[in-house]
Amino acid sequence: MPANKLSLEASLYPLLISRLDGDRVGEAPYESRILELTAKGIGGFIVFGGRKEEVKSFIRRMQALAETPLFIASDIERGVAQQVSGYTPFPCQMAAAAAIEKDGPDDLVLLSNAVKTVVYEAKDAGINMPLIPVLDVNQDPDNPIICTRAFSDSPETTAWFGDAYIRLLEEAGLFSCAKHFPGHGDTSKDSHIQLPVIKKSFEALAKTDLAPFKRAIEAGVSCVMVGHLVVSAIDAGPASLSEKIINGLLREELGFEGLVLTDALNKHALKGIRSVPARSLKAGADILLHPDDPELTVRELVSSLKSKELSGKDIEAASSRISRAKKKIREMGTEAIDWRRHRELSAEITERSITLVKDTPGILPFSGRDKVSAVFAGDEKYFESSPLNSLCESIAHSKNPMLPPVASAEEIRVFAVFTSVSAWKGSSGIDKAEQERINRSIREAGRSVVISFGSPYILRHFRDADVLIAAYEPTEQAQNAVIRCLRGSLKFQGRLPVRLDI
Repeated sequence: MPANKLSLEASLYPLLISRLDGDRVGEAPYESRILELTAKGIGGFIVFGGRKEEVKSFIRRMQALAETPLFIASDIERGVAQQVSGYTPFPCQMAAAAAIEKDGPDDLVLLSNAVKTVVYEAKDAGINMPLIPVLDVNQDPDNPIICTRAFSDSPETTAWFGDAYIRLLEEAGLFSCAKHFPGHGDTSKDSHIQLPVIKKSFEALAKTDLAPFKRAIEAGVSCVMVGHLVVSAIDAGPASLSEKIINGLLREELGFEGLVLTDALNKHALKGIRSVPARSLKAGADILLHPDDPELTVRELVSSLKSKELSGKDIEAASSRISRAKKKIREMGTEAIDWRRHRELSAEITERSITLVKDTPGILPFSGRDKVSAVFAGDEKYFESSPLNSLCESIAHSKNPMLPPVASAEEIRVFAVFTSVSAWKGSSGIDKAEQERINRSIREAGRSVVISFGSPYILRHFRDADVLIAAYEPTEQAQNAVIRCLRGSLKFQGRLPVRLDI
């Protein structure tokens, strides 16, 4: 290959953050491929999966090989354990908003300590670019991909929490990343699967969706991730390919001078659109995140430069911002981590997040004499290991066409609805048939309790229940906290971060 082409390719690899499958660390051919990309000068990697010691050791190895420090990114909205086993699982952003009172001094200390534990564990793993916080204002109850990843449906609350996260991350020397600009909260489509279209006016967008990003910029956020979504009031094309949105709105109007990342380029939202990498850079993006094939992406960029679809100035602008940002990367210091204290902080936030949305006197707390049966609904993978199995005399599954009849008017029937937000799933709720079966059983029950272990919006489908509880997550930690609340050994302390039509 001619030297000039080698030189051109070498200038393009730093614009990419490629995928690192932590579960494949230890496979010699896979490690060789990753180290080859590192030697070619790739900008960094986004970490998915793996075990603590293997991943952190391999990241150190990559950093030692890299000519310039690598960006090590990861979606750790629920702590490093969301991606790498062996770290501390933390509650989602919406649970944090339910647990923390903005005006409470003790609450502010708790929030600060919780974010710092995520910082310490990110540093331990070698992650210098945690892709947090999510600043989408969740305004669509059926949002399949944001939902509990958001702090709230309130722009003020979202902005406040985002500011707190960003300042703590930046003080620790990490790259905070606000996502998904200009706002992914008001859609019922998952951009992993299809391209969402936001049809609101620019005035409405500015008042709600943009407000947290404005405050994030004021707080000194290092990076902004641009979403794969159409905001028709600004541009007919995807935001991640839009010069009006990136260079125009984000850089010129809002004054952002940091790094702009595309959302993951492997998402199907951009499927069928030509020259995505070149168009993203031309629009003002600096980093192409998670391309399917980094080498192919570089070759495509070379072709785009030769055809004049992309200019050298576009590359120079992105390269300059990346070089400036990489001067901030320092070798991760090893700090003594109190793993037990981290687990305690996580549990405390979970316990304080459990929210009593609707109450009917005389049902809570459960006494030892109460006959309690349960119906499990939603995601079946949580059924067998649920701690609720020890609370209830009988368990039925709402997937069954016929639920067992209630034994007596004194029986308390608990409906535990397990849901989660994840890529490619396309829903954060349960289907109508399951809703109808649960509602029929609620009408038959003398006393009924519905608990949402996941999206709180599910509760709006069960207005006739006597008690409604939001727990925000399907984790065993959340379930154990709910059990303590039901038995009266723990008070309900959470505040609902979203509006429900109940």
